[in-house]
Formats: sequence, structure tokens, C-alpha cells
Amino acid sequence: MPHDQQSQSSILPTDGDLPKPPPHTREGTPVRAISLHSETQNAAGIVALNYNNRYRRRGLLTTTSGEEFLLDLPEATELKHGASLTLDDGRHIRIEAAPEPLLEIRAENLTRLAWHIGNRHTPCQFEPERLLIQQDHVLEEMLKGLGATVAAISEPFTPEGGAYGHGRTHAHGHAAHAHDDPNAHIPHRHD
Repeated sequence: MPHDQQSQSSILPTDGDLPKPPPHTREGTPVRAISLHSETQNAAGIVALNYNNRYRRRGLLTTTSGEEFLLDLPEATELKHGASLTLDDGRHIRIEAAPEPLLEIRAENLTRLAWHIGNRHTPCQFEPERLLIQQDHVLEEMLKGLGATVAAISEPFTPEGGAYGHGRTHAHGHAAHAHDDPNAHIPHRHD
């Protein structure tokens, strides 16, 4: 075989090199999650996601039993703990908050500590006896300096949603889009 033909044939994929479709497909098409609902009814499976992975529009997800499906929503949205995704085959997949590394904060005056955490726009889960935040060594040292007892733990994280009914706070604006609001980026201090 001439050298040019050998080079070309060695770069062509063989059957073993071709990407394999997701295991749960119908006629080669992946099962898709096409809508989100606030409650779960008759869940056929569970997908456990950490906080950072619960804000999505599209991506390949895997249930706790190993079934893959394509998340394909019209827009990026918060996938809240306890909600469900409807697959295009009619089944429902329950969304659960997965355990993740957190800091547990305890103190006599949790309100003061919550103010400092909120002033840094850090997601926080409020409970009567404690606050939970994602692990952050800078915040950990600041909170200890303010008298808090801080412990590293691993639990599901479901922080408080933003003001005005929005699940995540990405800007200070209250317009439909922060870039449309002239007051969205007013300078302020973080101390």
C-alpha cells in the first residue's frame, strides 16, 4: 500500500472508535427531559445534583440507578430539590440535592453572621440553630473571627432563594434583566 493511502486509512475510525449512544435510547435518540415541575408524582428515578449543578438548561444527566438522559429545557433554570423533570417518554425523574462539602455555622447571634454572609452574596441555608454555606476558607476564618463555631460537614445544600421570588441572585437589579436596569450595578462596600 502506498504511504499516502496507509496514512489516510489509519486515521479513519473503526467501529470500536465511534462514540456510543447513551444506554437508554429509543431508536438511537437519547431520552430527553423536556419540562420541569415543582412537585414529583410517581417518580421513575432520581437524579442527585449538588447546588452548583442544579442551575442548568442542557446537559447529560445520570440517575442514581445509572440511567442517562439529556436535559433539554427551553432556558436555564433552577432545578430545585423535590421538583421533577418530565422525560419525553412520559416518565418523571425526581430532583434531589446531593450531599456536598459545607460549613456548618453555629453561634449565639446567627442574625449578625447571616448579615455578613449575605453582604458577600454567598448562598446560605438558614435553619433555627445553624447556617450552612459552601466551603470557603476565607469566610470560615472571618466567621470564626466573629465568634462562630464552624465545622466542615457533608450534607445536601438547599440555600434560601433570592429576593422577589427568584431562585438565584446573579445581580442587584430588579428589572427583567440586570443589564436593562440602570441601578443594577451601583457600587457598594463589602466589609
